[in-house]
Amino acid sequence: MSENNAIEILKSLVSFDTTSYRSNLELITFIESYLKSHNIKSTLVYDSSCKKANLYAKIGSNKNDGIMLSGHTDVVPTTNQDWADDPFHLIQKDDKLYGRGTADMKSFLALILSRVPKFISANLSKTIHLAFSYDEEVGCIGVHRLIDLINNNHIKPAFCIVGEPTSMEVVIGHKGKCSYQVDVSGLACHSGQSPLGVNAINYASKLIEYIAEINKEKSIKGPFDYDYEIPYTTLQTGVISGGITVNIVPDFCKFEFEIRHLSKDNPKELINRIKNYAKENILPDMHKVSFKTGVHFREKVSYPGLSINRHSELVKYIKKLLNTEKHKKVIFGTEGGLFQEKLKIPTVVCGPGSIDQAHKANEYISLDQIEKGGKFLDVLIASLRKS
Repeated sequence: MSENNAIEILKSLVSFDTTSYRSNLELITFIESYLKSHNIKSTLVYDSSCKKANLYAKIGSNKNDGIMLSGHTDVVPTTNQDWADDPFHLIQKDDKLYGRGTADMKSFLALILSRVPKFISANLSKTIHLAFSYDEEVGCIGVHRLIDLINNNHIKPAFCIVGEPTSMEVVIGHKGKCSYQVDVSGLACHSGQSPLGVNAINYASKLIEYIAEINKEKSIKGPFDYDYEIPYTTLQTGVISGGITVNIVPDFCKFEFEIRHLSKDNPKELINRIKNYAKENILPDMHKVSFKTGVHFREKVSYPGLSINRHSELVKYIKKLLNTEKHKKVIFGTEGGLFQEKLKIPTVVCGPGSIDQAHKANEYISLDQIEKGGKFLDVLIASLRKS
């Protein structure tokens, strides 16, 4: 195994519990110190609480044509998952490395850090930009501040590689996502007098059913993109709560739904359809009993999809480095769409590990994927050496 240094770094990264509801500063400080030991200066971009930070650093020629290697530092919770071992202690069993974040996506970060000496000694023709974010797992929140920093920097990358787990396959697209919380306010009364009240759960269920109808419509009418496993925009309700006890007409119900949309679909149009349905078909009946009732929408998460032409120079370049002609689109979201939209730079997703192992108990990455990820970075470095 030639990636011992990367595995040692990964062991350190996994040991930091960077679950999204926790601070990531210990991990960021570790990376900052590591880069400083190689005379590389880091810029930290904090959240409003100063308990989380993005990290941005540049290596190499300091020209306005570089390559950004991007990854997030946060991980999903391990709560109520049946782990065989401590999820924040890297354990090797046979040809697999187990631990939270091994697949998603601390292995990519570890591989990048292990190549820092090679980046420095290679006399690169282009600048390497390192962009490590917080709060990706809760809706690509933290990266917005990092994007603002890069946009205000006079040296910008020419393109970006997001190292999410794709089994080292080239990903040229993913769907965008938006999610909403809906609060339905009813009117409580004794259940024996239910016609005098406004049952918030009943009206919420009507709206949920309408969302399901739009989802079915999309599955029939499209638009379609058959590069995806699910080739159309999807809508689904994932969380619901309401009421106090069965003998009280519930005066509240809240639920959350999401839209995962193709680039051909405008999610705002779908949201407006849902809001108009509530306005025209639900609120009038509620207001017949009481004007204190209502339906309120609050956006929780929104990020754009990623779509890059398969014939673009970046896609051709990455395929050449990997010695492949294949590409694909994936069902999960990344920060890549934001880089493409807000930084105006071509972006692909390509990294070690499989999404099939992400977010689960006993998450792991295979040693074979570590090797492939390391080889990819080595070939990338070789392609950037000055002749």
